Amino acid sequence: MPAAYIPSPVKGLWRLGPVVLHGYALCVVLGLLIAIWVAERRYRAVGGRAGVIIDLATVVVPVGLLGARLDRLIVDSQLYFGPGRDWVDILRIWDGGLGMPGAVIAGLAGAFLWCRREGVGVGPVLAAAVPGLALAQAVGVWGNWFAQSLYGPPSTWPWAVEISPLHRVPGYQSVGTFQPLFLYESIWDVLVGLLLSYLIRRLILTGDRALALFAGLYAVGWLGTQSLRLGAPVQLAGIRLDQLAVIAMAGLAGGYLYLTRARHGPEALTASPVRRSRRAADASSDPTDDMQPSPNASRTAGEMPRDRPAAVLPDEQLADVQPDKLAT
Repeated sequence: MPAAYIPSPVKGLWRLGPVVLHGYALCVVLGLLIAIWVAERRYRAVGGRAGVIIDLATVVVPVGLLGARLDRLIVDSQLYFGPGRDWVDILRIWDGGLGMPGAVIAGLAGAFLWCRREGVGVGPVLAAAVPGLALAQAVGVWGNWFAQSLYGPPSTWPWAVEISPLHRVPGYQSVGTFQPLFLYESIWDVLVGLLLSYLIRRLILTGDRALALFAGLYAVGWLGTQSLRLGAPVQLAGIRLDQLAVIAMAGLAGGYLYLTRARHGPEALTASPVRRSRRAADASSDPTDDMQPSPNASRTAGEMPRDRPAAVLPDEQLADVQPDKLAT
């Protein structure tokens, strides 16, 4: 055991009466809140309507979490299915098990459908959200510190992390400290988020290109850290399935950036012209339009319409009018 190291939490959950708080889940929730806050501020800074990002998050967050969990179930299927496994562990996300590629794919699909339905431009939303996604991952990955589920080879460096015997990979029971891969990934994600924020503003990147750049940068850092991860997930031809998926994601991101290299922003905050015309048609049929004044209505209170004849007073009342008033 080295003289200096990062100790693992004594416990990863706390009980507040009937409520159970899990460290892994708290990190994920905190990361999501930071992503929403950053995206909302960036979207409003380019002229977007307040509240759009928050409304979008009510759809994207649950869909993205579902995709992230499905990603992990496919990659680490041996941990949930087979002899001696309990399928109930599928629901125990607080023990670790959220995949970023699955979260991005599912969340992107949900965001696209929501924006199309609400008449919101997808590009500015993506450009506003991408730096926040990197920061959310930087915070959420610390959930692995509580779960003691993301570490590398044995290490005696001062920033090595202590792993309890219960969570150590078989064959390493006599080793106490390991490489903190969650720390390395968190640092990389913070740098990616800051770089994306600068490049989006400096190069006026469109939302789709900003997302592709995020996917490529995230894939590079993820492959660098996860290649050191201890464990034996499902493999295909000697390559782990999650590594294969991220390699494919990096290749697609690089190809997309090359094919769209001539595309630049800024982009419209509203939907496509077809969508806008449909909304305009709906607005023109609004029944409240019947309440609007007609073109012949008077412009000021008390002004008589020009096409209306003057009132004729009875003879009895006309006799009471003073001559000087008639003159005026």
